[in-house]
Amino acid sequence: MSGFRIMSGGNIDRSRVVRFTFDGEAYSGFQGDTLASALLAGGVTLWGRSFKYHRPRGLLSAGVEEPNALVTVVRSGIREPNLPATQVEIFDGLVAESQNRFPSLRFDIGAINRLGGPMLVAGFYYKTFMGPVLGPLKGTRFWMVCEHFIRRAAGLGRAGYKADPARYERMNAFCDLLIVGSGPAGLAAANQAAASGKKIVIAEMEPNPGGFARWSRDTIDGLPAAQWAQEILESLTKRPNVTLLTRTTIWGSYDSGNYAGLERVTDHQATTVQGAPRHRHWVIRAKTAILATGAFERPIVFPDNDRPGIMLAGAVWRYLSDYGVLPGKTTAMFTNNDSAYPAAYAVAQAGGQVSVIVDVRPNPSIDMRELARKSGAELLCGYAVTGTLGRRELSAIRVQKFDMDSGTISGSPRTIDVDCLAVSGGWSPAVQLASHAGDVPAWDAKKLAVHAPSDVPERLLAGASSGAERLGLQVALEHGASVGQAATGTKSRRKLKSPTVEADPLGVEAAPVLNIDAPGKTFVDFQHDVTTDDIRLAQREGFVSPEHVKRYTTLGMATDQGKTSNAPGLAIMSGAQSPAPSSTTRYRPPFSAVSLGSLAAERHSEFKPDRLTPMHDRHVESGATFYPAGLWHRPMIYGEPGETIEQAYVREADGVRKSVGIVDVSTLGKIAVKGPDAGIFLDSVYTNTFSKLPVGKARYGLMLREDGIALDDGTTWRLGQNDFLMTTTTANAGKIMLWLEYCLDMLWPDLRVHLTSVSDEWAAMAIAGPKSRDVLAACVTGMKVDNDTLPFMGIVNGHISDVPVMICRLSFSGERAFEVYCGAGHGTHVWDALMDAGSDQAIIPYGMEALGTLRIEKGHVTGTEIDGRTTARDLHLDWMLSKKKPFVGSAMMDREGLIDQNRQTLVGVVSLDGQP
Repeated sequence: MSGFRIMSGGNIDRSRVVRFTFDGEAYSGFQGDTLASALLAGGVTLWGRSFKYHRPRGLLSAGVEEPNALVTVVRSGIREPNLPATQVEIFDGLVAESQNRFPSLRFDIGAINRLGGPMLVAGFYYKTFMGPVLGPLKGTRFWMVCEHFIRRAAGLGRAGYKADPARYERMNAFCDLLIVGSGPAGLAAANQAAASGKKIVIAEMEPNPGGFARWSRDTIDGLPAAQWAQEILESLTKRPNVTLLTRTTIWGSYDSGNYAGLERVTDHQATTVQGAPRHRHWVIRAKTAILATGAFERPIVFPDNDRPGIMLAGAVWRYLSDYGVLPGKTTAMFTNNDSAYPAAYAVAQAGGQVSVIVDVRPNPSIDMRELARKSGAELLCGYAVTGTLGRRELSAIRVQKFDMDSGTISGSPRTIDVDCLAVSGGWSPAVQLASHAGDVPAWDAKKLAVHAPSDVPERLLAGASSGAERLGLQVALEHGASVGQAATGTKSRRKLKSPTVEADPLGVEAAPVLNIDAPGKTFVDFQHDVTTDDIRLAQREGFVSPEHVKRYTTLGMATDQGKTSNAPGLAIMSGAQSPAPSSTTRYRPPFSAVSLGSLAAERHSEFKPDRLTPMHDRHVESGATFYPAGLWHRPMIYGEPGETIEQAYVREADGVRKSVGIVDVSTLGKIAVKGPDAGIFLDSVYTNTFSKLPVGKARYGLMLREDGIALDDGTTWRLGQNDFLMTTTTANAGKIMLWLEYCLDMLWPDLRVHLTSVSDEWAAMAIAGPKSRDVLAACVTGMKVDNDTLPFMGIVNGHISDVPVMICRLSFSGERAFEVYCGAGHGTHVWDALMDAGSDQAIIPYGMEALGTLRIEKGHVTGTEIDGRTTARDLHLDWMLSKKKPFVGSAMMDREGLIDQNRQTLVGVVSLDGQP
């Protein structure tokens, strides 16, 4: 058995057994296990297949940086792919599947791709599918033939098609200090800052705070590090000014102290409390932030370094100490620094066998030699791992003499039987968040790491993420406390007291070795199968910039975003080009995967208003089916028993064409524009002229953005000399109001105009169809509605059932139509009166599906066509572009790209059989 649970230890609850399945096979673990630790305890070594060659892959890490062990979790038929097993907490009934294999994980026919390895080098797709080919498949034609097959083969996990029933929430938070990470440095910073009384938010990605302290053998002030962390946490959470968010990943850092976070609220539960969200998206606005994000352990790359059973040394240590899982029976260590030695000792203390420690350094310290002796391991100094053996899992390693100065190997290889190889190439600061809103991090060739941009007053780095000259628990605690004090802007009356720490002595730096040059396939990016040969080929072909190499080879473009591959990749570049790269690629949000549901989430449901039109109850009584339009609920169809949506809207549209229908248009934006300069203002924001519009008439108008793109359309009614009523599309009502206020405040502050949103003041309904005038004539009093009195775009005032109404003859569907406006409180009364008056004409209410069908037939545009990409000419509305006056967008609407004859334009389609 290559993996097993030790009898005691770890931070799991052994009294609570959790049962789950992986690829249809039943497994069990304990409460507190991740899917990775539980399966590792069950002896699983094969986790997935790599993207390009479908090579077998096993666990590499124990955290968010995991590139290999990606799984799909299936919950109530909903598939969520590409989740790192290291981040999935197990619960009773969990169903997980491996990915990127067919028909099974152990037998994957995609592995045949390895035979094409010499051809599938960096950039092969650019050269193969886009280049000229003899015969009929010239240029891009060959790509068009291959595209179907390539797209089917692309990707890793497979998403599902079912609608996601889960709830998602969005929250805003404001604080004086945001601390990202609750490891020793983060806790020390929080403990120091909390006394200031300022509002503090601590965000921790893991379920349990504490970081390295939770599984360390070190002591702090005489307490085990885990106990010290627990006591600090209990003290902090009792303070009213401190908020702790666990399972919360801060995934983006933006200007002005804005941070984006994802809280996984119920992913770890088999059943959720009714109404609880699955994920909660946080937007945190902090005056100051401390980034205590720690560091990622680097691998050393060497031939055949991707076999299942090869892991990071820190991951081996964590699985053992945090989850009580020993990853192998016989373990070897391969390192260029001191941190692998305590890991080896921890394995030996737990009853595991450490056969050998391979150190590229010729002279590790006496302390490390003593740890090796206590571990019972043979110490090979000045050696390197130059190859591995095994098929679907590691069975042995090859080691040879290694000259660190020249980077060469010598001597005959020696084979050592092991089933686990723990590798440590040192540690790279986790600088992603610090780089999102800052400069590109700098590459330090001496330390083989990238360093974050310099601290700024509103963003400080603490602990290992700062790239401190020294590493270790003592440094993390001292640095964290110092940064916590600086962040709160207070000075202690006495010097900060340094805690007493008993820890394994560790060297300052790793040896500058991250790549062992030996014959064989050496992988740098495990998920995308990027090798050292790919990087060197890219440089030979002229790709010198790290950004260009990244895109040409796909190095660091997998789901892990290069957390383990960037440093070795840059080290290889550093040795292959002169001068060495001065920087790495720019890190961009998100730091880790973010669910689309959380990004699209609304706020708490109790804070989300449901906007109902005045006639909503009548729609319900008439059997309406609703759908949301922003916050509004609008009738989609008025279905009869047994009708489908299609049958209902076809019937409704046909009724409007042949007789008369009524539709609720109360949701249109309505803005009162008043003042002596109202006409001038409307001329400036509309493409056509409104200042000369007669009183008692309406006109259709179009607005452009400043860049010449269509913004919104609608009608504006002139109710008096200085009194206009503007209507906008439902979706843009708020945006247009803000835009008009901006224009008045910033562009034309001298205009004497006042704007008021009156959308909720009016109930509005449209009567459309050949019998529409007859319906109005039967119920309107005090005013005629004949063609002479109420011509096209005319406005009259009258009464319906004693309620004052304003009627305008206009149509959005092409049929003869009238819009009837009344006070919102009278909406239902007027609706009922119109329905009664139209009973002899077989009047029917119709919903948005029928309205959409009718407007498409007549070519009227809506927000679907005014989508932020179209111009007035694209929509054949160029006749509305005044040549006599300037207006917003007129200066840029004639740019070359916007008047190109090859632009896509709106066209009408006529059915061949003449049927609508």
